[in-house]
Amino acid sequence: MAYAVVCAVSLLAAALTLFSGFGLGTLLLPAFAVFFRADLAVAMTAVVHLSQNLFKLVLFRRHIDRTVALRFGIPALLAAVAGAVLLDFLAGRHGALWVWALAGHVFYITVLKVVLGGLVVAFAVVELSPRLRDLRGLRLDRGHLPLGGALSGFLGGLSGHQGALRAPFLLRAGLDKDAFIATGVVIACGVDVARLSVYAPHFAAERAALVFNVPLVAAAVASAFAGVYAGSRLVKKVTLRHVQLVTAVLLLVLGAALAAGVV
Repeated sequence: MAYAVVCAVSLLAAALTLFSGFGLGTLLLPAFAVFFRADLAVAMTAVVHLSQNLFKLVLFRRHIDRTVALRFGIPALLAAVAGAVLLDFLAGRHGALWVWALAGHVFYITVLKVVLGGLVVAFAVVELSPRLRDLRGLRLDRGHLPLGGALSGFLGGLSGHQGALRAPFLLRAGLDKDAFIATGVVIACGVDVARLSVYAPHFAAERAALVFNVPLVAAAVASAFAGVYAGSRLVKKVTLRHVQLVTAVLLLVLGAALAAGVV
């Protein structure tokens, strides 16, 4: 079941993330969290996310806007380290905030699950609201790139949800479609490397669990590669609003379940 769910989500999300308003990490984190502890889910999501971004970088590297990448990317990398340090701290707090039972099953609500579940719900709400998703009403230009980088990088380090805040800032930087994709990809790669470097020492203690699930992560990476390739070849201009709405509803359910300790 884990292989079917994780690979299907990875394939679909990687194909849609080239042009949609939501990213692979937003969808894949809840999918992993259904089967694994929250902090392990973040780590495995980060590996898949980096792998598919490197593959996208190969496809679109010629279109990178270096000025935007540096002005947005440097603050993003620094903030990603801060977000990853916070995740590491929260992952070390194993005590339950609340314990509840239903139908003979006991569920544990932890700080990390509440934070990650809350972020998933928040991004689902953003997907349901076009005004929030596009940050309409805010006058954003290239002068706001460092701020956008810091906000996006911090959330990327904490939960992997970096794309939702990165996209509105880059869209207002005057980039064409190919430059938007390529610049966003190189920034995302930097954030992924930064946060994985912080996660690594903490997850060394979880080596057995991570090594045991290497085949699952590898299958998710392969599915993401297939999704990116299909998206780059087949998806030129498509309206994804209905897909976004269905996805947002599912994220609301999964985020609430995560925060409640059900997954």
